[in-house]
Amino acid sequence: EEVPDPIVTANHVLIRPIYSLISSGTETASIHQEGILRAVAENPSHLRKIWNVVKTQGPLRTFSEIKAKFSEFAVLGYSGAGVIVDKHGTVTDLEIGDRVAYGGEGAGHGETILVGRNLVVKIPDPVPFEHACFATLGSIALNGTRIANVSLGERVAVVGLGLVGQLIAQLVRLQGGFVIATDLKPDRVELARGLGADSALEGGTQFREQITALTDGVGVDCVVIAAAAHSAAPSQLAVDICRDRGRIVDVGAVELTFPWYDMYRKEIQLLMARAYGPGSYDPQYELKGQDYPLPYVRWTENRNMEEFLRLVSVGRVQIGPLVTHEFPLEDAPSAYETIMDPATNSLAVLLRYAASESANPVTDFRPKRKIAVAQDTEAAGIGVALAGAGNLARWVHLPNLKKISGAHLRAVHSASGARGKNYALRFGADYCASEYEQILKDPRIHAVVIASRNPQHAPQALAALRAGKHVFLEKPMALTKDECRELSRAVEESGMQLTIGFNRRHAPTYLRLKNELKKRSGPAVLNCRINSPGISGSYWMADPGIGGAILGEACHFVDLMYWLLESEPLAVSAFSLPTGKKDPIGENNLVACFRFADGSIGNLTYCTVGSRTSGGERVEAFAPGLGASTEDFKRITVRTSIVSKRSSWFARKGYAAQIEAFFAAIRQAKPTEITVRDGARATICCLRMLESARTLAPCSIDLDKELTQ
Repeated sequence: EEVPDPIVTANHVLIRPIYSLISSGTETASIHQEGILRAVAENPSHLRKIWNVVKTQGPLRTFSEIKAKFSEFAVLGYSGAGVIVDKHGTVTDLEIGDRVAYGGEGAGHGETILVGRNLVVKIPDPVPFEHACFATLGSIALNGTRIANVSLGERVAVVGLGLVGQLIAQLVRLQGGFVIATDLKPDRVELARGLGADSALEGGTQFREQITALTDGVGVDCVVIAAAAHSAAPSQLAVDICRDRGRIVDVGAVELTFPWYDMYRKEIQLLMARAYGPGSYDPQYELKGQDYPLPYVRWTENRNMEEFLRLVSVGRVQIGPLVTHEFPLEDAPSAYETIMDPATNSLAVLLRYAASESANPVTDFRPKRKIAVAQDTEAAGIGVALAGAGNLARWVHLPNLKKISGAHLRAVHSASGARGKNYALRFGADYCASEYEQILKDPRIHAVVIASRNPQHAPQALAALRAGKHVFLEKPMALTKDECRELSRAVEESGMQLTIGFNRRHAPTYLRLKNELKKRSGPAVLNCRINSPGISGSYWMADPGIGGAILGEACHFVDLMYWLLESEPLAVSAFSLPTGKKDPIGENNLVACFRFADGSIGNLTYCTVGSRTSGGERVEAFAPGLGASTEDFKRITVRTSIVSKRSSWFARKGYAAQIEAFFAAIRQAKPTEITVRDGARATICCLRMLESARTLAPCSIDLDKELTQ
């Protein structure tokens, strides 16, 4: 399927693959031929996830998403080799034209692959591309062998002789271990024997007795589980054959259920080998190119990939006998049918790309950054582009956009070609693009809905305004005061509409609360309490370097307090949890008190440390003769001389009304209710909150001064 080629980004290179390797274990686990019910039965935790979504999105929307999920394109694969055709300026030690092996999530089977620098290694001259594409699986095997900490003469059983198991068996032998390789498939046992295993045994009823004989009744020193199984049989076998105070290393995907008494009696150590080695799943390492110092972390995933290819280059690890099938890319369906069919006895299945036949893959590279998905017809009304194909777009903006009369989805822009095409096909766009410029230069696009990640908001909005497009911009509008000023000037100079996704202004519970506060005879006291445990750990929005939870989410409540009171904030005093820790992130856990121009005060408590059962958001308002509260968009209680309560089963968040208001303003050539000034106020107040927490001093707020300096 044709998707847009990616754009090179910081700390990344662009690669034209020559060969890629299908990982029969990992990739077949992602393919559900039996449908939804079988997939849920194999992983019952999906039911809990689905129920949680139903509670917030409703049953119809949830069912629609589940159905769509099983018809979308998925990126499979994570191990290949090719030639660098482009690189970002931040990558200084690789050159265009270099022969490289690559890996990692998202580095799937495709004609152009975007890969982080730390997941790319140069290929030694003697190693052909069809062997170099094993580097990622080789690093998994190498990391598992290192975790096993094999010493000379130790008896090591390798359970499961798929690709990773075959490689581990060879690597353990290089470490000086006595390798006992076992699998239920006789052909794989024979292959391991041919590749140098000291003993190769077919699994079965006699296996335990054979181990006893090989180890003089002691048991093996270490068991490496490299199998893929839904049962706990490999784990229980490992306990049975392991000696007292031996080791079990899990590299495969099996049910880790062990008999407690046997583990205790033998005092067996259980060790987990995580992917390719140190750096795996660390976005600072894999995405931002931050290496670990060699004196402190000798074997990172990148250095494991390099070492594996060195071993291949000198003939210490054999790759050729592992390859059973090879297919051209256009015949990829046959390749997957082969690995899914047990009768083929496939092991390593390779995909070969058209670039393998090119004399110069670099000069022949012709990237396609725009792909048509529908017949290009002249649609009437407002042409709309979506920038940022994330969950908010798929769950909220695109379904709501389809319901707006006179608006037509013209394009979807996404850095992920597969996701962009999925969204374009599902929601009826004319084309998808990985290059934002394609949207800006399209005269039939009149408005851009920007739902990308926070650091892209202001730059993308500025470019769209300057290209003469109206902009619906998700919060936060900006991350700095300079961006706020630039956007304010761009709106004034372009004459285009810019609105911000402060959906609470359109939510029924908050509209009711505002109507009650309009009746007040004096200043009010507001209290906003938000608990967002999901914004923590390695989740990108938790990163204080790009605004964290305060600029990214608390901005909603700064705007909400201003809107409820219709009064400008003048000062703020704030405190946070201790900073400088990875978890909890202090900057994301903050209490702030605001003073407003009409004498009102507001307290904002934002935390990410609460439990998921503690509730999401609660807003209270007190004024003379009035007490009111709302919770999670579902409930509102108003207490005056009488008590009034309203509730709904599902959250009504105001998303549909806000986007309808935006397009109504465009059609009527009227200003939007939520303007660039509102976006700037929210950002500047959040910056002042963080400053106050950092300096332990109150901070004044003068919006006009901030925007004109």
